[in-house]
Amino acid sequence: MSPVPEIAVRAVSKSYSAGRPEEVRALRGVSVVLPPGDVVSVEGPSGCGKTTLLNLLGLLDVPSQGQVLWDGRNVAVRSERERARLRLTGVGFIFQRFYLLPTMTARENVELPMRALGRPAGERRARADRLLADVGLSPRAEAFPHELSGGEEQRVAVARALANAPGLLLADEPTGELDRANTDQILDLLLRVQAESGSTLLLVTHNPRVAARARRHLRMEDGRIVGDGPEA
Repeated sequence: MSPVPEIAVRAVSKSYSAGRPEEVRALRGVSVVLPPGDVVSVEGPSGCGKTTLLNLLGLLDVPSQGQVLWDGRNVAVRSERERARLRLTGVGFIFQRFYLLPTMTARENVELPMRALGRPAGERRARADRLLADVGLSPRAEAFPHELSGGEEQRVAVARALANAPGLLLADEPTGELDRANTDQILDLLLRVQAESGSTLLLVTHNPRVAARARRHLRMEDGRIVGDGPEA
């Protein structure tokens, strides 16, 4: 289990040119502090900056202005190599589009983050099998992504995000491809892992049922945080 830092963004803005004559301002002076163990939903209309905020918090991107702080240290100014190491050891991502490697089985996809840390093969396999069992996919461990349904791929992606026991879990619509029963199963798993480890969990979602499971709710509009509190 990686140590759980206090994570914050301070006066963060992010703009993209996106090949257009005018820049797109995805975030506009956002500041927020996430104490260790926070369970937060990030809600708002499409295009309001939710995914951009997650990418900055998880060091997949750097701000145009402002700071990304882990325990008070501005990690946005670290080299890409240093940020990649922090991501590998401290962050678990559940992407909306899964990003499973098509030439690897479900088990191998889950093992991948552990392999990058040099963990022994037997340890990798045992943990991958345990995580696949947790998401109800033990019988599909040898299946390739093209042999899985969208919901099964999403559950593999959840298992992969948990592989290195990260201190920060970032989930971008983690139940978007799942039916109600599997949505509840995945949320129960994420919240159980969070409670046991003390990790920080952020859920980007349009689903009110998913948002209701969080203890804290951030509401975003037009690149800004317009609400932050216990009520959705």
